[in-house]
Order: sequence, then structure tokens, then C-alpha cells
Amino acid sequence: MVDNNGTRAPRNSNPDENSASETDSSVEAFAARRVQESLSLERRHAFWETQPVGQFRDIGDTSFPEGPIEPPTPLSAVKQEPYNLPALYEWITCDMDTEEMCTEVYILLMNNYVEDDENMFRFNYSKEFLQWALRPPGYFKSWHIGVRVKSSKKLVAFITGVPARIRVHGDIVSMAEVNFLCVHKKLRSKRLAPVLIKEVTRRIHLENIWQAAYTAGIVIPTPIATCQYWHRSLNPKKLIDVGFSRLGARMTMSRTIKLYKLPDSTITPGFRKMELRDVPAVTRLIRGYLSRFVVAPDFDENDVEHWILPTQNVVDSYVVESPEVHEITDFCSFYTLPSTILGNPNYKTLKAAYSYYTVATKTPLIQLMNDALIVARREEYDVFNALDVMENESFLKELKFGPGDGKLHYYLYNYRLRHPMKPSELGLVLL
Repeated sequence: MVDNNGTRAPRNSNPDENSASETDSSVEAFAARRVQESLSLERRHAFWETQPVGQFRDIGDTSFPEGPIEPPTPLSAVKQEPYNLPALYEWITCDMDTEEMCTEVYILLMNNYVEDDENMFRFNYSKEFLQWALRPPGYFKSWHIGVRVKSSKKLVAFITGVPARIRVHGDIVSMAEVNFLCVHKKLRSKRLAPVLIKEVTRRIHLENIWQAAYTAGIVIPTPIATCQYWHRSLNPKKLIDVGFSRLGARMTMSRTIKLYKLPDSTITPGFRKMELRDVPAVTRLIRGYLSRFVVAPDFDENDVEHWILPTQNVVDSYVVESPEVHEITDFCSFYTLPSTILGNPNYKTLKAAYSYYTVATKTPLIQLMNDALIVARREEYDVFNALDVMENESFLKELKFGPGDGKLHYYLYNYRLRHPMKPSELGLVLL
């Protein structure tokens, strides 16, 4: 479950694949191919066939009711003891309040977490980021789960959950957001991942929560939405030098640098860094905006203070305060997720900003996002990434974002949507 795969270099899709799908216009052939693909995917996902998630075989069947797939179990019937691990390993609860534990988790993820398919980049979540991501209001320490080698005490696997209120259509559902599933590279054959997923599910159930949201860069049963990553070059020379992007046809480096150059200063009057006093206004803006989407978080002021208020080197947020009436009319935010550059003698880190939540009411969205790009470039980010969720598609091409070849698939556990969503119907950003 649960990894974000977005550090792929932008690349055009295969033109041969496109032309093949256009010439094969037979509806029957297309349907047969989809069934065949679904069957082969099911065979690859025996674990997920046992879980209360949408199954490939049910795609297109609208007879199922929308909502929970299985009813809650009485808490007394939830398994009270952890699942069995291979004899050499033991469960631990990771106390992310401590510097020592944070460092252990950081090292495990830094060396073993999500890489691009070409093994050129690997996510490098900072310790500050991990503490922010894993300690929101009402979090449970018991949902931060590690596996140690009994003899050496080395941390070799990790998975987490944090509580969230997610609105699905009109219903607000208490869920867990599950993330950071990571198994040491040398233990990938031990089949630890399904045990980690079952154990975090057990601990979530013990808190009387029965649904979860998660993302993955791979297809498992069954996505509620599939989103595309887009990348906006801020430091094009470095991105080309490290292989994240390529020099375009008939383009020189100097022309490319000129193409992506941004103004030195933001242009929106009243554009400034968000402060604690802005939390009530930003909460009103974000609640009103997210009510438009099929699936979105239900944020209150405590959530906004935690998730949106700026934290150095973790999350940046800017508001637009009307110079005339001093009303907060708009805001934008992005979080910091660098990647380690593998095997490059000149560069070690790719500093990436990821578009988070943005609400534009008085300022055009394109102008607001362009100001976000300007401040990110000023802070020496190399690239600005965005998913095509919410209204993001409206500014991507205009602001010179290019499509990556990484997809991010969204999933709900024990909750069925009758129809998959378009990315523009999704108002949820998972880290």
C-alpha cells in the first residue's frame, strides 16, 4: 500500500501505443482486453483479493451500494495480539517524538523507500517532515509501526497511519491515512508487506476506525482515481544534468534557461507568508473550496494550523490579504520533499516543491500559482511538482509544467465508490 511515485523524469508517451488504441475501435475487443487485463491483475494481487476493497472483477457493476463494504466488527472481536512475524523479527511502536527514533526511521526510508523506475532518484523525507506528517491532531502513537531484527535491533520495516476525517460525497467518514510502507531492500522476499498492512489495519480497528485512504505508484485493486504528475522546471540546467528532464528537440541550454525564467518578485498585491492569525480565514476558504469535490478532507482550524501553517523546510503557505479591507481572499501552499540523486558525482539532492492546497477566489488561479513558482525559485527549489487534482489542470500547461510519466493511484479501504473519479473530482492530497 502506500507509496508516492512522482520522481519520474518527464517523458512523452509511446506514439505506437497511442496509434494502436486509436485503430482498435471495436468496443467488444476493448471490453475483452479490459477483462483480460483485470484477470491478470487479480492473479498478481492475491492478498488484495482477501481485503474489503473494490475488486477488478466488479468494475462497471453499479449494483453494489456505495459506502462501507463490510460493517464494523465489535471491538471485542478485533484480534488483540499482533500478527506473527518470522522468528528473527519483532514489532515495535515507533515514538516519533524522539530524535533517536526519528533518525532510525529517516535512515530506513532514505535508503529503501520509493525510487523511480530507472533508480536515479529516491525520496528523502526529512526528519522534520516525518514529524509533521505523522503527528497531526489526535494522532495515535500505536499506528507508527516498525519491525526490528531481534539480535541487532536494526529497524528493517515501517508503516504508519494517521487519523483523518474524509468527506465522500455528503458523508464525513473517520478514516486512517496509511503511508510510508517500507521494507528493507534485502528483505523484500520475506513477504513482510502484507503482514505490515494487516497489523496497521488491526491497530486502526482497535480505535474503532474501519476505513482508510492511501496512494500507490502501482495498480492494485482498485483505484478510485488515477492522477498524473506534472513538473515545472525551476532550475532547468540542473534537472537536465542529473537526468530528471531532457533538453527539448531543437533547444539549446541557454534557450531552455530563458524559457523557464521567472520574475524576481511576486505580482499579486497583498501576497505574503501565512501567519497564525490567518488560520480562521484560511479554514473558511479551504472548507468552502473543498466542498466542491467528491472526496476531500474535512479540515477544522486545528487541522489547518497543523497542515497549512508554514513549517520551515516542510510546508510553505502564502495568503493574499486585500490591501483595502485586509480580508484574506486567497492562499496557496506547497510542501518540501527532496529526492536523493543516485550515482551523480556533481549533485546529491534534488530540491522539490509539491503543490498542496490552493484556493483562489479574487486572484486568478494562474497568477496565484505563478507567484508560488516565483517564491519557490527564490528559495532555490529545483522543480515544482503538481498532480492534476482539483482545478490544477487549468494552470499546468499555461505555466509551463510538463507531464511526467509517473502516475499516482488513490485508494479507499473498506469503502466503495460506484464510479471511479476524474482527478478534477478529487480534493485530497496525500503526502
